[in-house]
Amino acid sequence: MIAIDYKALKSALATPCKIAIIPHRNPDGDAIGSTLALCHYLKKLGHEAVVVSPNEAPSFLHWMPGFETILNFENHRDLALKTLEQASFVFTLDFNHLSRVGHDMQLNLERLKTTFVMIDHHQQPDTYAKYTYSDTEICATCQMVYHFIEAMGDLHLIDKDIANCLYTGILTDTGSFKFASTTATTHKVAAALIDKGAQNASIHRAIYDTNSPSRLHLLGCALKNMEILPEFHTAIIHLSQAELDQFDYKKGDTEGLVNYGLSIEGIVFAVIFIENAAEKIVKISFRSQGSFSVNEFARAHFNGGGHDNAAGGRGEDSLENTITYFKSILPKYKNQLDK
Repeated sequence: MIAIDYKALKSALATPCKIAIIPHRNPDGDAIGSTLALCHYLKKLGHEAVVVSPNEAPSFLHWMPGFETILNFENHRDLALKTLEQASFVFTLDFNHLSRVGHDMQLNLERLKTTFVMIDHHQQPDTYAKYTYSDTEICATCQMVYHFIEAMGDLHLIDKDIANCLYTGILTDTGSFKFASTTATTHKVAAALIDKGAQNASIHRAIYDTNSPSRLHLLGCALKNMEILPEFHTAIIHLSQAELDQFDYKKGDTEGLVNYGLSIEGIVFAVIFIENAAEKIVKISFRSQGSFSVNEFARAHFNGGGHDNAAGGRGEDSLENTITYFKSILPKYKNQLDK
């Protein structure tokens, strides 16, 4: 764990100033929940805080308190750049390397002469931030933001809106509290957030019970494409750009599909390959159970990383060739996958 010098940061934030808060590109529930919660909190301290997202978030997160105030860098580049340039502090949440915001935004962030603060739970953090709070043992950045507010001595400032935002990120990054990263402290924080007004049942419905018919048809296509490699305890799902187009794919529609592979008895490694014709890449999500580290696997072979049991990566060849390459390296990991 890397801990922030809270006394020094609190002193630096003593005077109201302009602050930009940034999630990673293609933000999920933890990224949006943590940035919005921090934004609400900093505004209560008198700061002029704005969330600047690299691009749009999935529609199932649009209900979140304050979502309408998020500045989309992709859609409003000039205004976003002005906001970043005027910020005295830039908080980066739920990622630990500036490459995670996309090339254009990364270049502009690297040019800033401002103070960076990182709050993140992924492995191998970069060193761009003056203040870094990094803990790979914590399940979600939203839980870290709760601890951050606690360390700043401001738990009394957590209201219903902040609680709803933080609960959302914890819910989504723990797979509804089923992942091994969920600890007793996680449940205590979730309980405290419910006491503060988090509407746990409503949040779950808003996240998981808003499927469109086309998304369910896409799920059917993904499951039909599933391939089981029993000798490696591995399940593969793939979706081509043509299949995404056929089922009217929208951002967020493939969220969680990779977990279906892990639901199969005897499977310890699940992967989904999703073709992205616009970016000319294959987006990959890796999930595992037990001791097999998909973080190390993704870093070694697919320009990615993340957590031991959940990571992302990308392939820069065709969908077919990327899957073929993946299969070709599995034998090297057979002993680890057999454990």
